[in-house]
Amino acid sequence: MRAAIIGYGKMGREIEKILRQRGHEVSLIIDVDNAADLTAENLSKVDVAIEFTTPSTAYDNIRKCLECGAAVVSGTTGWVDRLGELQELCKERGGAMFYASNYSLGVNLMFRLNRELARMMSHFSGYKVSLSETHHTEKKDSPSGTAVTLAEDIIARLDGKSGWVNEPTDDESKVGIESFRVGMTPGDHSVVYASEDDVLEIRHSIKNRRTLAQGAVVAAEFLCGKQGVYTMEDLF
Repeated sequence: MRAAIIGYGKMGREIEKILRQRGHEVSLIIDVDNAADLTAENLSKVDVAIEFTTPSTAYDNIRKCLECGAAVVSGTTGWVDRLGELQELCKERGGAMFYASNYSLGVNLMFRLNRELARMMSHFSGYKVSLSETHHTEKKDSPSGTAVTLAEDIIARLDGKSGWVNEPTDDESKVGIESFRVGMTPGDHSVVYASEDDVLEIRHSIKNRRTLAQGAVVAAEFLCGKQGVYTMEDLF
């Protein structure tokens, strides 16, 4: 597999290591200093582009890849209000796109547990649900995309259920998210259901970026030769 890396920060460098360890070729590396090299000519030489940049640049990067006919895997968070536009563009162009707010296997298992737990808790009253997330101080978006995904899944299953302590008038207050930025923490997420009598919590902590990088590379391997829009659910 010939890969392009768009965004050569800590994640980009970890992705490069995993790609080479798995026998793939890194044909193109794009960062701030050579952003102009993200061209149709250069993208035509790769099988897939892996994009981990910033909320302000992700949309344009992914759009460029799709317009140039390059398959693209993205893990940039904080911009997904426009994700639907790119998914439609991908379908129109017959392209290939893979997006996830988190590429850790453990986090995606937590997504499934979170949905099932919310479904079960919808039958019980007296609990208040809250989320917390902690990341390194260089993370651009807050709350994290993972926390937003967890909250959206909870809201979808609890919305309109009677008897809940937090029966708010707007989505934001339905599930409170506390965000912390501490040192070099790769990622920590917890969902807590608390009543007057007990506390139920599910939590996931990432030890290092390798798990995220490996998930992104596996997604790129999965995407090669395909058309359409994919997520971690398809990879599972």
